[in-house]
Amino acid sequence: MTYPIPDWTADACTREADWLKTSGDGLPALQVAAGGPWGIVQAYWPGNRLNTQKTGIYVLRRAIDDDHPVAQRYRSQYLLVARLIWPLRAASPIAETEQAAFDAAIGLLLQRIRGPVGDKTHGGRFLSVGEDPGVVSASVVFEDPEVTILATKDLRATATYHADDHEYNG
Repeated sequence: MTYPIPDWTADACTREADWLKTSGDGLPALQVAAGGPWGIVQAYWPGNRLNTQKTGIYVLRRAIDDDHPVAQRYRSQYLLVARLIWPLRAASPIAETEQAAFDAAIGLLLQRIRGPVGDKTHGGRFLSVGEDPGVVSASVVFEDPEVTILATKDLRATATYHADDHEYNG
């Protein structure tokens, strides 16, 4: 008898965005509607429809590795990328204030990526997230605010981290 091989790779970004939207679980809420600082949390980059008025987290994948840890077992591994956009608000014309708020919002994002103590599955959506041994659990690279403030009137950063999907027989 042949069993279908699951294609979890197709919705990995959506599953991760759903985790980042979760609230009420003891971890920081990220979305404004739940009391967090981020106006938009979604899978995939919106292209030229980028909402320049709202803070945003856009979950992407930079790579998929199809790991083969043991005989007949496979596990997809992803390099997830969260593109972070923080528009400068007219109510706060001081760039330093916005940079501090952006830093605080990224700190909340990192707490949610780490997940609760003892559970790195992001609510069962993955086998584990941010848990590659010997690898940084998450990395955030900030774009130069001197450039982005003048060019696009926002602050930008990219968070990257690994996720392992559930294993399957192949």
